[in-house]
Amino acid sequence: MHKVIFATTNDGKMKEIREILKGLDIELVSMKEAGLNPDIVEDGSTFEENAIIKARTVMELTGEIVLADDSGIEIDYMDKAPGVYSARFLGEDTPYTVKNQYILDQCKNAVGEERSARFVCVIACAFPDGEVVTRRGTIEGYIAHEISGSNGFGYDPIFYVPEYHCTTADLQPEQKNQISHRGKALRAMKEVLSCHFNNSPGE
Repeated sequence: MHKVIFATTNDGKMKEIREILKGLDIELVSMKEAGLNPDIVEDGSTFEENAIIKARTVMELTGEIVLADDSGIEIDYMDKAPGVYSARFLGEDTPYTVKNQYILDQCKNAVGEERSARFVCVIACAFPDGEVVTRRGTIEGYIAHEISGSNGFGYDPIFYVPEYHCTTADLQPEQKNQISHRGKALRAMKEVLSCHFNNSPGE
């Protein structure tokens, strides 16, 4: 079994990741479970750059295969903010209930297509030989008119998916994983890892 570290300390995210990557012959651990707490400066200007920074930093610390994601919400009415700053928007320690209400307030005069938004996720995989691979997933939707749903985390309660007539926080976890930005990016990365392990010599 191959050890793979996912560079996150977010338990909600790890639950989703484990569900989507199940079936791979890997021992998947979070940074917390690996006893890591590196000070990673995410100063990239794109989701790809930040995901690579995280994956490469932890790989160089551990010598293990490391996955990392950078994800966020782009709101067209707010000039695609918060984007790469989604986790740090209004301050890293600010509760998402406050962040979500702030966004609803900012968008209160937006109507129809003006409320268009998307979740973006980029997964980076840093291999010990220095190779880095990225995969991107997106889901299109709208900013809801009110907070709704108790599943998911982060901005899920205000991200409305028209096909399902609800927010991603209203969806059951297995439904969300099928359509989510992270689900799409992780399934693409799952194929990369599967090929890598199948083609690794002597294993």
